[in-house]
Amino acid sequence: MRPEAEREMPGSTHSDRPIPQKCDATASFTVSRRRWLTMTGAAALAAGFAACAGLPFGNDYTFSESQLQRALERKFPFDRRVLAVLDVNLTHPRLTLLPERNRLAVSVDATVTHPLGGAPLTGTLAIDSALAYDPATLSVVLRDPEVETFTIDGLPDRWSRQLNAAGALIATQLLQGAPIYTFKPEQLNIGGAMRQPGAITVLSHGVNVKFDAR
Repeated sequence: MRPEAEREMPGSTHSDRPIPQKCDATASFTVSRRRWLTMTGAAALAAGFAACAGLPFGNDYTFSESQLQRALERKFPFDRRVLAVLDVNLTHPRLTLLPERNRLAVSVDATVTHPLGGAPLTGTLAIDSALAYDPATLSVVLRDPEVETFTIDGLPDRWSRQLNAAGALIATQLLQGAPIYTFKPEQLNIGGAMRQPGAITVLSHGVNVKFDAR
């Protein structure tokens, strides 16, 4: 048995028991803190990747032809009275990409009826249009549509000439400023930098939009 004088007294500074316990606690705290920082950093990184995953593009984005077709179909059917006496109904839009002219072509079925009766007459309205970006609506829109042909089978010549003249007004009312794709605000904010849609190019399979830093 150890001498009484050498026995460790409670609270003695020579006791080595509390010290390892204190060091163990510190080590435990350090490990826990590191794990917490690691987990927090990983969570933040994962959140960042998740946010980026919601963005469909980097420096440019291409809308597919099917996306454009679906956007166009939302504008139809379209009804308008022209020349004060003829009712025009437009349906079934068909989109064609014109990469050589950097424009889109739209062909629709047209039905013309006279309010006083008679059999409806059918034909086709063909329009082509440029594209532009509208910052007010964050949309790529149709711009400056032009009528290529407006033909109605069986319509007297005197009406045909006037109908073609009225076609430009119909095209403007129908397609001028019509959105084909609308961006969400977060899609234009990538890593805190706002992107401004710039060059818009019609391709053989869709429409490409490039982004410039604002």
